[in-house]
Amino acid sequence: MDKNVFGESLIPCSMEPLTGFFRDGCCNTNEEDHGMHTVCVELTAEFLEFSSACGNDLTTPLPEFGFPGLKPGDHWCLCASRWKEALDAGKAPLVVLEATNEKTLDIISLDILVKFALKKTKP
Repeated sequence: MDKNVFGESLIPCSMEPLTGFFRDGCCNTNEEDHGMHTVCVELTAEFLEFSSACGNDLTTPLPEFGFPGLKPGDHWCLCASRWKEALDAGKAPLVVLEATNEKTLDIISLDILVKFALKKTKP
């Protein structure tokens, strides 16, 4: 079972809308997940606009893929590299640390993630 950034059991990110590389509600990953969908975030309008400008429109529903389209306030498992791009552009959404996979730490330091914590339950 995957662990979160604190080395504890990974909690679900979102069941509605259903997120995760495996669409299991969690930011689980494996070698098939080349995008590393490991960062659980609370989406903002600013980030959704940024993502769309980068070529990944997350707001338009794609019913043929069971994708409802996302809106501000939704929780979603983002690719770690996209979150870092958003950070560098000043548009990073807040992170649910307990639902963020420890593999994220290969790309983003815990110190940075903690600064963007949705709720600070850990030091």
